Amino acid sequence: MKGQHEFQGAEKHSVHMISDLLHKVGRWYELHRERELLASLSDEALKDIGMSRADVEHESIKPFWNDPMHK
Repeated sequence: MKGQHEFQGAEKHSVHMISDLLHKVGRWYELHRERELLASLSDEALKDIGMSRADVEHESIKPFWNDPMHK
């Protein structure tokens, strides 16, 4: 019985790790996509949201794993 409980605990841990990894990869894709969309905005649209083209350039060169909100 003790061995069975250890296996179930390890299995739950593995499932949790896989779930966390999938969440992280999804978040990285979301950041990448948001940065692409931001870069595609016109200068007028950027002005409306209080950003400059230089701000966008600075944001768009960040690697996809750089998550300022740490989600």
